[in-house]
Amino acid sequence: MTRTPAKLDELDLAILTAMHEYQKAGVLELSRRTRVARATVQSRIARMEEAGVIASYDPRVDVTAAGFDVQAFVSLEIAQGALDAVTGDLEAIPGVLEAYATTGSSDVLCRIGADSHSGLQAVLLSIDRSAAVVRSHSVIVLSTVVAHRTLPLLRTLTPAGTSKAPAYRNSTP
Repeated sequence: MTRTPAKLDELDLAILTAMHEYQKAGVLELSRRTRVARATVQSRIARMEEAGVIASYDPRVDVTAAGFDVQAFVSLEIAQGALDAVTGDLEAIPGVLEAYATTGSSDVLCRIGADSHSGLQAVLLSIDRSAAVVRSHSVIVLSTVVAHRTLPLLRTLTPAGTSKAPAYRNSTP
């Protein structure tokens, strides 16, 4: 099921920015920071949750700080039509942090984490045990150049229009 992309306006972007900058802030604090009514912020957040724009409130865990300081990207070539099978196999391996179906010379790109090089080898061997995997290629991460982020991309959106919230309209330059 594909969703129609949400049309975000300036207030939505301001709320998302405040949520990124003040991650522990509740609705009341977000309403103070964006200068709009609490009910407006609450309804906007609910709308963005329903649209899938706000996908999670899970804490962003730094696996390196948690003791898994060896990470790698693994590209997989899989058997024709075996995406469902490899998905199940990858989900069963705790060291697979995320995986994406891709275009190009490989079919799936995974990010994996381990506590040591021998732990990395164990994860790679587990991946290679999947009957769906024809070939794998791994690249070890040396350092993070650009950490996970979304705000720069969101800020490139042309807002759908100005907010209907009068206090917000009057507070922006």
